[in-house]
Amino acid sequence: MENKNSKKAKEELIQPLIISNNDNNEGENEKIHNLIWEESKKLWHVAGPSIISRIASFSMNVVTTAFAGHLGDIELASLSIANTVIVGFNFGLLLGMASALETLCGQAYGAKKLHMLGVYMQRSWIVLFLCCFVLLPLYIFPAPLLKLMGQAEDVAELSGLVSVWLIPLHFSFAFVFPVQRFLQSQLQTGIIAWVSFGAFLVHILLSWLFVYVFDMGIIGLCVALNVSWWILFFGQFGFVVWGGCPYTWIGFSSQAFSGLWDFFKLSAASGVMLCLENWYYRILVLMVGGLENAAIAVDALSVCMTINGWEMMIPLAFFAATGVRVSNELGAGNGKGAKFATKVSVITSTIIGLMFCVIIMALHDKFAIIFSDSAPVLEEVDRLSWLLAVTILLNSVQPVLSGVAVGSGWQGWVAYINIGCYYVVGLPLGILMGCVFNTGVMGIWAGMIFGGTALQTVILGVVTALCHWDKEAQKVVADVQQWSSMQPELK
Repeated sequence: MENKNSKKAKEELIQPLIISNNDNNEGENEKIHNLIWEESKKLWHVAGPSIISRIASFSMNVVTTAFAGHLGDIELASLSIANTVIVGFNFGLLLGMASALETLCGQAYGAKKLHMLGVYMQRSWIVLFLCCFVLLPLYIFPAPLLKLMGQAEDVAELSGLVSVWLIPLHFSFAFVFPVQRFLQSQLQTGIIAWVSFGAFLVHILLSWLFVYVFDMGIIGLCVALNVSWWILFFGQFGFVVWGGCPYTWIGFSSQAFSGLWDFFKLSAASGVMLCLENWYYRILVLMVGGLENAAIAVDALSVCMTINGWEMMIPLAFFAATGVRVSNELGAGNGKGAKFATKVSVITSTIIGLMFCVIIMALHDKFAIIFSDSAPVLEEVDRLSWLLAVTILLNSVQPVLSGVAVGSGWQGWVAYINIGCYYVVGLPLGILMGCVFNTGVMGIWAGMIFGGTALQTVILGVVTALCHWDKEAQKVVADVQQWSSMQPELK
């Protein structure tokens, strides 16, 4: 009864913000400010550590790219293509499939069905591990495919060698992503940040040792990346096993092998939704590889994509936090709370995106020095910097709206929106502007930004604004009860 009363009180406080924008009553405004403050604390409880962990994890790739850039232009282009295209292709799919846990674990946690979280994580391991084997040929035979797509022969051959050495990294995704979402859904975010930061420090040390002490070159960078990502998994899973999650982890269970098909379908929908976004800019790198002076164009674009990916860790943290907050509130039957959490998250992420947009424009001719000392590359990056700033601004909103979709379980129809925006409109527009009108990498990128990312952001924003949150909450509660009834209660 107490929980119902507190929930009712919270809804009564939220209601004035949602219905009456003209209420200037001082007492009511104070209540609204208190609500915003409380929701912001909940949001940052997930987003803050998630930002640290995601930046640390992505910074491993940044460090690897920086070391490769100082080995030579061919090494930089080869590792960038292998990391951006081959690894990035699978990264997006597996990350998206693991995000099904944000829906299931988040809603189950909100509904107090704690015993289900560990079973869901184990099912995700099984599904993602099997998918890794299906995707393995992309790591073993990438060179012919890259040559077919127009990449230079020396770059394609070295990219193929790098890809083979990154196979252990590929399999680590199947275990790292689910355990992170398992922890996030129950607000155990601090351990993720600490382990990620520790793995990042180890990665810097290993990269330096393998390149400058053991003289292993680009292969040494691959080995360092493999080891660092497996440290991520063992550190976080060790916390789970050694008593960090006593109510949600009770050990390995044979229940993980039941209901795999239904779990796979939701995971596949989640994977398609997210990977369609992730692959979009991987395709941009491939298209640029077919232009004249491809090595310089690929290097410059890779630098921009690295900076974009680095900053993208912040809105992706809000993607995760929004998914957790929305799924928790919907699982508890609180539609208005889910709507309020969405508003706070969108506004916060947009403000941060504006700040980074201004920084990129201010340092347009300087930030590329981190990755390359080649004058043509630095000049090309300077020319592309305004597109990078626009991309960062749009990406401060779009992932948060995708987080709402994940928290609500809308992955299936959002996948169709992504197909339409990115591949029916954005990609053809990029080809038209870059290749037909002969504007090169700038035209391709601009067409794909405004035809794809901007259009998708507008559509998701409209859909979210028109959502009937109370009905959505009722549906989620019914779904959680249905999923729960399929599992025997654990004593």
